[in-house]
Amino acid sequence: MEQAAGLLEGSMASRQESFTIESTPRNGRLDHFLQERYPAVSRASLQRLIADGRITINGKAVKCAHSPRAGELVEVTWPEPKVAEAQPEELPLEILYEDAELVVLNKAAGVVVHPAAGHQEHTLVNALLHHCAGQLSGIGGVARPGIVHRLDKETSGCLVVAKNDAAHLALSAQFQQREVAKTYHALLCGRLPADHGEIQAPIARHPRERKRMAVVAEGAGRASWTSYRVLERLRGATYVEARLHTGRTHQVRVHFQHLGCPLAGDLTYGSRQNARLTEATGYAAPRLMLHAWRLSFTHPATGLPLHFEAPLPPVFSEALKCLQPGG
Repeated sequence: MEQAAGLLEGSMASRQESFTIESTPRNGRLDHFLQERYPAVSRASLQRLIADGRITINGKAVKCAHSPRAGELVEVTWPEPKVAEAQPEELPLEILYEDAELVVLNKAAGVVVHPAAGHQEHTLVNALLHHCAGQLSGIGGVARPGIVHRLDKETSGCLVVAKNDAAHLALSAQFQQREVAKTYHALLCGRLPADHGEIQAPIARHPRERKRMAVVAEGAGRASWTSYRVLERLRGATYVEARLHTGRTHQVRVHFQHLGCPLAGDLTYGSRQNARLTEATGYAAPRLMLHAWRLSFTHPATGLPLHFEAPLPPVFSEALKCLQPGG
């Protein structure tokens, strides 16, 4: 999950939550551990809550560098959020499912999920504030009301949004505990050697280019796991289905670059391979060719399993037609 704007500042009215740490985490800092549990909350916001004594261990205030241990009781006091700063906008939404607890959307490519520097308007949050008439969870803060997880701007597909805090906390816990099944479709540059496989390679911020991520040595980054299978072999490209077992920033893009087959349309991680694909086939991807095709999770209120699929955008069928062997 990527950085968020400030979280949970406002009135002293609050909501409380507590849990016992089941096993000692490998990551030795409290703020890192909590960001794994609450991926929708920025680390800076969690650090601020710890410093303010709103997050305690066994009833005592601690520092961000505290090493959490199995059996410790964590108590979190969530302040009420400020009134949302993002403004409602009547923008089109493709809704796959909606009830009193949540909304599942098919996010269009090119749409930014939440307001940030350079993107204060026309985001998914702006559209949701209008559609839900303000009935979104506050745990994501004023910049990300309702946002439990996110997709990159150019990635399309399934996204779940929480309408209230209870749903938000329950869904966040499912993401943190890897109980949410996330399946993507992607078009890769080049020929992927194996028909199926597992990519288990840690990911961290690139050491020199801070807007990029990179596969790093064991112990130097966050554990990251992607499974894949080839759906179709094409001229100069491979069409795959990828299952994300973890949810790291740019995970699919970085993992397939690591295998030497970056995504079509990904000029951040594969500009040379994309240029070669175009030169060899005449095909130039109009966007990042990544689609969050399927999302499965447990309903936070009913406990029933839910499964959603977002239809593939036309750019995928057009690419598959253009790159057919012998074409």
